[in-house]
Amino acid sequence: MATIERILAEQPKIKRSPLSRQVCEVLGWRSATGQLCEVSCRVAMLRLHEQGRIKLPASQMRKRRRRASFPPTPATDPGTTLCTPVHELPRPSFHIARGRTANSRRWNEYIARYHYLGYTPLAGHQIRYNVYAGEQLVALLGFGASAWKLADRERFIGWSSAQRERNLSLVVNNTRFLILPWVQVPGLASRILGMAARQLPLDWQRLYGFRPVLLETFVEWPRHSGTCYKAANWQRVGRTTGRGKKSTSHEQKLPTKDIWLYPLQRDYAEQLCS
Repeated sequence: MATIERILAEQPKIKRSPLSRQVCEVLGWRSATGQLCEVSCRVAMLRLHEQGRIKLPASQMRKRRRRASFPPTPATDPGTTLCTPVHELPRPSFHIARGRTANSRRWNEYIARYHYLGYTPLAGHQIRYNVYAGEQLVALLGFGASAWKLADRERFIGWSSAQRERNLSLVVNNTRFLILPWVQVPGLASRILGMAARQLPLDWQRLYGFRPVLLETFVEWPRHSGTCYKAANWQRVGRTTGRGKKSTSHEQKLPTKDIWLYPLQRDYAEQLCS
């Protein structure tokens, strides 16, 4: 806050984006790959501004951004039913959807159209996969930032609050998993999860400069039982309270969800508690 106030005092006409860059440079706020964490900085500054703790320059945006929406198009119409036994399918391949590409838009549209939670933008570091069996798209996966606090997860790991704050980036959340409705192949979901657990650390290292050591996900109960996660050797460690991450009361406001974890390395607890 002192850094922000000093820069604003020295440059009263500075805009928000240059301000965030300067704050990151002064504080050495960089990712593992050396890039300035400008987006995270702007989010933090906006929250401080809304709380009245700092006063940012007026926004240059004339109109408030509308939430992204992806109405159905023929590109995501249902395909031919696939019932081939899983052992007869070509080996699944993982293709990353990034940026403003056709693959990225299709990922968003498929999730918006066929996933019961719909589309929401992923926070922080993220990877979205289109999964193919040969030439046919069969599934979509999304990974992003982990939950800030989870009592049952913290007990499973055994870390302190300080250790959690320091090492939480090593935990990655499987935010979306969709087997397309016309793909009816028993055992395919668990196979894809197993392959994703091997592929994700490599891609995360290449994109962000470090490897995660633990995966987490939430399975809404009783809508789903998490059978494919169990078959892929994930561990159910507890259940959420349904209060939501921003709740200030003890009342349940959201559906409860089972918490599933998957260690990516044998010494995951040692690394997270370091």
